[in-house]
Amino acid sequence: MRTTALAAAIAAPLGAAWAAAAPGPAHFTVTAAYVPPARPASSGAVSVTFVPRDPDVHVNEEPAPRLKLDRDQAVLVDRQPAPPSKLPAFDPETARYLDTRVPVSFPVAPAPKAAKGTHPVKAMVTYFYCSKREGWCRKGTAEVEVAVTIP
Repeated sequence: MRTTALAAAIAAPLGAAWAAAAPGPAHFTVTAAYVPPARPASSGAVSVTFVPRDPDVHVNEEPAPRLKLDRDQAVLVDRQPAPPSKLPAFDPETARYLDTRVPVSFPVAPAPKAAKGTHPVKAMVTYFYCSKREGWCRKGTAEVEVAVTIP
């Protein structure tokens, strides 16, 4: 009996710590693809698709999703407009949502000194999402990698 009580006393804090460290549910599958420029010296895009895993959880229009290219890569240059200096309040009752059937496009351009060939480019997508049914909003992030071919 004492062994069981001792084991429970040791396991309880570990269980709580494990639960606190465990990642939350993934509400979206996030994928990305590189869309090359239509003409030389123009911008291409990184096209990001959000596939909802819960039909009641939606990606917010505001604040808009953002793409941050890995700082160690030298293949693409970010062409997104600067983010707003102040984030708008987001409330599941008033939030407007993106149509997740349409990919979100982030403008990029090939770096002037990028080597020819195919290169993997890592990036982080940051987005806000809400559940109107449950009345909450959260910030989400997803790491993505795209294959970029420089002709």
